Amino acid sequence: MNKLRMCEVTFSDLSNKEIDKLSVYDTYFADTHIFSVLNCDVIVNDESIAQALKNLPGHKRDIILLSYFLDMSDREIANKLNMVRSTVQYRRTSILKELKKFMEGKRSE
Repeated sequence: MNKLRMCEVTFSDLSNKEIDKLSVYDTYFADTHIFSVLNCDVIVNDESIAQALKNLPGHKRDIILLSYFLDMSDREIANKLNMVRSTVQYRRTSILKELKKFMEGKRSE
């Protein structure tokens, strides 16, 4: 028994980090938003980001989804969308500014 007690630790003695390793969190599709771009489904779990993406027109949303969620380079996006790479870069940066304004506006509400 003494040997067993030396190996055992009570839950109250565990740190939050150690407890997190022992726990499981369920995610449900009701909590996610699915966007489709170039025959790929992109799942967004964050409600505020999903709302910001929904407010974008389709062509702008596609650039953001391809760049940040599917990790495509500007050149790859340009090839897929039949655009010039510099146009994709310009639009991506301007869309990010637009998203930032939207997110800051939502935060102040």
